[in-house]
Amino acid sequence: MKAIVKDAPKKGFSLIDVDEPELKSSHDVKIKVLKVSICGTDIHIYRWDNWAKNRIKSLPQIDGHEFVGKVVEIGKEVKNVQPGDLVVGDSHIPCGYCYHCRNGNMHVCQNLKILGVDTNGVFSEFIVLPDVVLLKIDESIPLEYASVMEPLGNAIFTTTAADLRGSVVLIAGAGPIGLMALAVSKISGASFIVVSEISEYRSKMAKDVGADLVINPLKTSVVEKMMELTNGLGADVFLEMSGNESALNDGILSLKNTGIASILGVFSEDKINFEMNAAVFKNITIHTITGRKMFDTWYLASSWLKYKKLDLSKIVTHNFHLYDFEKAFELMESGESGKIVLNVSDC
Repeated sequence: MKAIVKDAPKKGFSLIDVDEPELKSSHDVKIKVLKVSICGTDIHIYRWDNWAKNRIKSLPQIDGHEFVGKVVEIGKEVKNVQPGDLVVGDSHIPCGYCYHCRNGNMHVCQNLKILGVDTNGVFSEFIVLPDVVLLKIDESIPLEYASVMEPLGNAIFTTTAADLRGSVVLIAGAGPIGLMALAVSKISGASFIVVSEISEYRSKMAKDVGADLVINPLKTSVVEKMMELTNGLGADVFLEMSGNESALNDGILSLKNTGIASILGVFSEDKINFEMNAAVFKNITIHTITGRKMFDTWYLASSWLKYKKLDLSKIVTHNFHLYDFEKAFELMESGESGKIVLNVSDC
């Protein structure tokens, strides 16, 4: 079968023939991959930057972790899906037995393995995954949207950490997940949504998705503007989606006393400067987000897409064939795109 593989410790991937995976466990499920989407993690691995060099333990390895596909074969103990089912899956593969798994927090399993990072990923014609990470979805959901349900889950987890009804919300970063957080904020009852973004392309996307105001922090003080908009009170909720130190601190300073910050962005350095005193004296609540809540956020994403409460048409901007992955990655690197989907089904 064809697969996009990281086969050398340098920039780029290769599209090569690899062996088709087979079931190894009675809980395994074999899936025909239909569509996949490109994530920021894939860009790190594509570039082979310091994060990738330190995180990826062995090569060659199939990349990718966001997908939608059809079940073709199941192990004898699989109960939750059947051949022919349309499925998506979480890239966080839990052990199922550790303290966190047994307490309903599989997304932070002590023995967690991540698709495309710790194991072969999903940028291939077929994959085999344990049944515990799979969710059957309604076939009315467009495949392009189904393929991005994992990052949508990140956005939902981040956004729903606070009650947004009637809230003034500040979002830092209008990348694909930031835009998804914007869309989720709108249907979750936010009364006014401000997006902070330096890219003109992404600023326009934020406006198209429905931001009430977009601020370029290189031109306008985010803190001063937020205080002006709220009569000196500050934002109710801050969603950090950028992984930028200045954006994080602007958000903290822009919050009202007792405001809520929800942080998903991953920072390039392990140690950053942080407005700790402001956070303490404002008595704010800080939520840090990793992955998706398994499976609360998946069911929310599935329901909102099935009943057309979420419109991702302005966020999923490009489709490429798997064979054209190099063009897709170049476009993703340029920052001139939203979410990019690769078609695998007709390889």
